[in-house]
Amino acid sequence: MSSATPTPLEKIRLRLALAVGENAAFDGWTCQAVDSSAAQLGVDQAQARLAFPKDAPQMVDAYIQGVDAALEQHFTPEHVAKLRISERIRAMIWYRLELMAPAREAVRTALSIMAMPQNVPLALKAGWRSADLMWRLAGDTATDYNHYTKRLILSGVYASTLLVWLDDQSECWMETRAFLDRRLADVMRFEKWKANWRGNELRRPSLTRFLGRLRYPAR
Repeated sequence: MSSATPTPLEKIRLRLALAVGENAAFDGWTCQAVDSSAAQLGVDQAQARLAFPKDAPQMVDAYIQGVDAALEQHFTPEHVAKLRISERIRAMIWYRLELMAPAREAVRTALSIMAMPQNVPLALKAGWRSADLMWRLAGDTATDYNHYTKRLILSGVYASTLLVWLDDQSECWMETRAFLDRRLADVMRFEKWKANWRGNELRRPSLTRFLGRLRYPAR
């Protein structure tokens, strides 16, 4: 999330966001969901309508931002300090699912909305933003190409886990839990491979060294 101080309308939007998702399960991603949420939370209806987007894709994006904000508030540095990186990421994905559980059917509809061709750029932006937040909360400080690969991979893991979760009828979402654990294990193996690959730089073929030898043959 942005470090800038939110405006009064942004505060209202974030306050409403999760409730709008829950009401969207019954009212759809419409102004009616905003009105219902405002009534529940004691927010002036006119201010709520002014603060919250009116078209469905932007409403979904605002809901995702609300999930992100709740995640950021929950996972403080003290909260994650005793966890390994993989445990931090897993806990964050699982917490997101718990946050969205009351809006599960609305989330299903939201995915359909965001999958429409005209909404794909917004969906990709939202997915990247959430993945970036999770990595930052987990303590990632990478600035090289790893910054991008980690977020792309996590976006894929989260998106696929979300799809499994939506259809999971098992007790305590055991199928989703097992799926997430398998995906994260694959990611950790890949990260280990990348680390080994970087560590063996001197033994890897080097185009620069090869061209240099062509120009200046070893004596």
